[in-house]
Order: sequence, then structure tokens, then C-alpha cells
Amino acid sequence: MNYNELLENARVCIGDYCKACIECNGKVCRNQIPGPGAKGVGDTAIRNYDKWKEIRINMDTLTENKKVDMSVDFFGKKFKYPFFAGPVGAVNLHYGDKYNDMTYNNILVSTCAKEGILAFTGDGTNPEVMKAATSAIKSVDGIGIPTVKPWNIDTIKEKIQLVKESNAIAVAMDVDAAGLPFLKNMNPPAGAKSVQELKEIIEFSNLPFIVKGIMTVSGALKAKEAGAAAIVVSNHGGRVLDQCPATAEVLADIVDAVNGSMKVFVDGGIRSGVDVFKALAIGADGVLICRTFVTALYGGEEDGIKVYIDKLANELEDTMAMCGAYSIDEITRDMIRI
Repeated sequence: MNYNELLENARVCIGDYCKACIECNGKVCRNQIPGPGAKGVGDTAIRNYDKWKEIRINMDTLTENKKVDMSVDFFGKKFKYPFFAGPVGAVNLHYGDKYNDMTYNNILVSTCAKEGILAFTGDGTNPEVMKAATSAIKSVDGIGIPTVKPWNIDTIKEKIQLVKESNAIAVAMDVDAAGLPFLKNMNPPAGAKSVQELKEIIEFSNLPFIVKGIMTVSGALKAKEAGAAAIVVSNHGGRVLDQCPATAEVLADIVDAVNGSMKVFVDGGIRSGVDVFKALAIGADGVLICRTFVTALYGGEEDGIKVYIDKLANELEDTMAMCGAYSIDEITRDMIRI
């Protein structure tokens, strides 16, 4: 199976909303929710994609010809590549009923672990989603990261207890999910968290804690103050607030502000190994990719995920070699033109 065949297979079963486009750029699905689109006029998902494409690569092949090493170390574990599968929730609602959150995560977690990368898992109003996700992660010796929604504190603690039992190497919280209607309407209240509330949650977890949904320098510094080990620069794919800046537009300022004091990951519109290179060149430690991993799974389950991982790896390896970067640490900001 190649990538085009994967897309053809996905179009048969991925539901009515996602079209498994050759370019997953948010233009066809746009503001279509349910589905993979974005909130409001739908321009944030499109902007995420477009802004990565505006960054160009500075090629330089007057370098020593060596083997490229794409491996990275996070939270005491070594991974083959610096890109990971991002979390997705309500899979059957947004992408068709061939899979639900439980069956999707079972395939995603095990395949990503086998291929040497991490999968982040999603969360939902159904308690079985987190139970199944953490069970899948436990079955691969904790090589996965559950993502907990910003529920009320009691619900968060219940879910983090499941995370602890899974032996997951870290836990994440997508704080920007505060913009989702089912969280806004909860009682007791859920959603936005103060620095003190987040600090309490992080201390309770007793795990490396990743705060996902950071889009400003001030937000990054507040996550650091609360004790986060890492952040994900993310606008939730444009699904929680209309007309945000793209993640590519804010990443450099955030990287410079935290100055290596915690890991910085990024998502949003990243679709190729070349895009991964650009994010690393700006200063990200790693990259999350979500929507196209969904397409890959619907298009071929384990084989589809492997095809997509290999595609990303080949593109990243080629770009690194053509810029004279033979390890991730050798990728620098002067290798791109913003």
C-alpha cells in the first residue's frame, strides 16, 4: 500500500464530513462541525496549514555526507522520530462509524508504539473512552500519553488515577478544550483553569505533565509556573476559537520565552516531514499530527499508520540531509526562511 491507495481506501469508509483530501488543508471541510472542520468561518485550520507552507527551506549540501539520525529522547524514553500522533475524540461522530474512540485508540496506540513513536489519546464524556485508552497504553508498557479534558477537579482526579494505573510516561491536558460546548455547560463547572488549579492537578498527577493549547508567551509562562514539564503550542485545530493566529506564527516567540526550561511541542496544520523540519528549526522539540493519522487509520489500520509514518520519516530524513543536519540537535533556525 502507498499513500495514495491509503487515501482511496479511507474515502470509502471515513464518513460524510472528511473527504480524505490529498492536501489536508481544511478548505473542503472548512467550518463543518461535526467533522474535521474549524469553528466559525473555519479559517483557523486553513491558516494553520498555509503558514507552514509560507516558511521555506534553506538548502545546503556542501556538508559532510553522513547517516541521518532522527531519534529523540523524551521523559526518559528514546523514540525513533520527533513526531507523534495527536489526540482525537468522538471519532465516530466526526469521521464515520467504522471505528469508535475505543477501537481507534487500540489500533493507534499499539501501532505507533511498534513503529517507535508515541500516540496521544483523547478523552470524552463517556467514561469508557479514558478507561479503554489507558488500557491500550498499559498494554504497550506505558508508551502513550492520555490527554485529559479540563473537567471539574473531581472528574480530573478520577481520570488521572486511570492514567497512573496505565504506567503512561506522561499525561496531557488540552486546556483549550474549555471552548467545547459540552464542557462549558457542565455542572460542577469545567473549562478554564487558574495557575493554582493547574498546579494542584499537576501535583496530584505526579507525572510529567503536558499542557496542550498554549498560544501566547504569557500562557506558556503560566504553564511553567504551574509546574508543567512540557507544552503543546496548539489552537485545537481551530475548533474552539475562530480567527486565531496559526501555530507557526506564535511558535518562535514561545520557544524563545521558555528558553529550554520545558519541552515545547507544536501541532496544527503540520502534514509532511518537511513541515516537521520547519517546526524543529523554529525550535520545537517535537510535533503532534492528528487529522492525517485519522485518515491513515481509516485507510488501512495498522498498515495505513505505518505507511504514513514512513512517509513522514522519509520526507524529514531527506530534508535534514539536504540542509546538512544529520541529527535533530543539528537543525537550526537559519535552515529556514520565514
